[in-house]
Amino acid sequence: MNRRGWHCCLLPLAVGFMTQGTHGQDLSISEDEYAAPANPYSPYVDDHFPQNVYFGDTHLHTAWSADAGMGGAKPGPDVAYRAARGEVVQSQTAGPFKLIRPLDFVVVADHAENLGLSDYLERGDPLVRRTEGGERWYQMFKAGDGYDAFIEWIAANGRGEDMIKSPEMVAAVWQKVIDNAEHYYEPGVFTTFIGYEWTSGPDGNNLHRNVIFRDGADRTRQVVPFSALDSDDPEDLWDYLEAYEKDTGGQVLAIPHNGNLSNGMMFMLETFDGDAFDEAYARRRANFEPVVEVTQPKGTGETHPFLSPDDAFADHEIIDTSNLAGSAAKEQEMLRTEYARSALKLGLAEAERLGVNPFKFGMIGATDAHNALPSTREENWFGKAYIVEPSPHRKEGVLIESTVDPKLSIYDIDLGASGLAGVWATENTREAIWDAFARREVFATSGSRLRVRVFGGWDFQPEEVLRPDFADAGYSRGVPMGGDLRPAPEGTDAPTFMVRALRDPDGANLDRIQMIKGWVDDNGDTQEKIWDVACAGREIVDGGCNGDVGNTVNVASASYTNDIGSAVLAGHWTDPEFDPDQRAFYYVRVLEIPTPRWTAYDAKYFQIEMPEGTPMEVIDRAYTSPIWYGPEG
Repeated sequence: MNRRGWHCCLLPLAVGFMTQGTHGQDLSISEDEYAAPANPYSPYVDDHFPQNVYFGDTHLHTAWSADAGMGGAKPGPDVAYRAARGEVVQSQTAGPFKLIRPLDFVVVADHAENLGLSDYLERGDPLVRRTEGGERWYQMFKAGDGYDAFIEWIAANGRGEDMIKSPEMVAAVWQKVIDNAEHYYEPGVFTTFIGYEWTSGPDGNNLHRNVIFRDGADRTRQVVPFSALDSDDPEDLWDYLEAYEKDTGGQVLAIPHNGNLSNGMMFMLETFDGDAFDEAYARRRANFEPVVEVTQPKGTGETHPFLSPDDAFADHEIIDTSNLAGSAAKEQEMLRTEYARSALKLGLAEAERLGVNPFKFGMIGATDAHNALPSTREENWFGKAYIVEPSPHRKEGVLIESTVDPKLSIYDIDLGASGLAGVWATENTREAIWDAFARREVFATSGSRLRVRVFGGWDFQPEEVLRPDFADAGYSRGVPMGGDLRPAPEGTDAPTFMVRALRDPDGANLDRIQMIKGWVDDNGDTQEKIWDVACAGREIVDGGCNGDVGNTVNVASASYTNDIGSAVLAGHWTDPEFDPDQRAFYYVRVLEIPTPRWTAYDAKYFQIEMPEGTPMEVIDRAYTSPIWYGPEG
């Protein structure tokens, strides 16, 4: 058949055949004219690697958290889910709220300790009133003394004392938590995870973890949350997670946060009971805690100027005066076991000793908001709690007041608008996103939705960074963030890395891409160093950008322009100091150009002056999960 004739006769032939009751296969091309290729023509048929990045919040609280609801918070889980999927909702004190774009996923992670208590007290539910403590607090709520009940609850919780002791209430609330997550789950559109927060705080030192299940109602209904009222010891939490997986066939992980408020406990080099790590401990910790939350309103936990004095950008949104309760001042020697970069280095040293790295974790951000509003943008920041929602007075507010010394309190003005988790996954489902967390193919942002991707290998070439099949090459010949470098091919000198970063489409241009390396030297000491990999509008000289990107911020008008920086940055980097006998990790930090901080937006909106010394600008950023190298491959 002549191809030209085929085109001219297609329509009448089709009509004629249909009227005679024939079938479409009568028009098939014969095999002697065309044979299917042995390999598919479409280059994407066999692609199974992640093509999309999804942004979400793994740490959102509602009034069902006792520290929120007992303190007067009203919005419940429905508000949280509706806000996360982009609807207009009412904040408790500051009017309507809406995200600039919906989130792709969310974990409403209310605290396990007396989960749902305030809701039960408000309604006078018989399950809470049949307990002595519950009836007492119900009467206080009814008499308008709810805040006094809140103070009593805080004191009891600090002692590890459960004044409710109602397993029936815990079980009933957990079923509702599951129902809520299932109701709002739309696979492929909006993912909700079933989860909660385990809130261990011995002596006011923060050891909190968010527990996130991969599974749906069929498995999660078989358990109830394990809370800090059951145990403050992370190993006991891991026992619970291990038992869940064994008994249900499901999967679950935990995400630590706010090491900066742990007074040295989060990444201490001994167990909760004071024993040295052994291989079994290291393996369990790395397995159940593959990711750490390194940025949120109560401080960024990537690194600290004291720990990284040569890092010009180490001072981002630091809160470091005390522990979570404001009950004990911070001492410098505590910092080493509080911050992620230092912990990653300590993990390398422990891997030398044990053969297993206990601190082999990826990095994410989250909001830890207690008002059901997952806000992270500077111009749209609705605070950490309802008492920190936009107002002319939040510049003087106190989030956590120390009873020891006002200098140890956490003030509203010190809080940062943060953060989000970026996840490279194959689809927007529970399974695909959870699996990305488990393999650490995730990154943290301090609030914007900039994208970053990095691959490590042994033979990447500079020109490959700009190829359209960048990711295909990255996966086929290297590993993504969160991975381990494969053994080096014979004759290879050093690992090579390809990085791409793309600005938030509704945000600021990018300033630079940096590579951060940590390693254990020949003396067994841990080291770190930073190289600039790509710079907007400048050359790299001696491993650093030749000059600053500039600054377009107008604080008075709370504005900036994208006249500087770049929308896209890409770089190729080879480790110039590689030693094949030294363990190392590599992660990427992407910096945006300076923009107005939420304090500048407040000053303009409310026509107020901020206290002297208040930061009015911010450099938002992203941190990728590391790629690790070990001499044993």
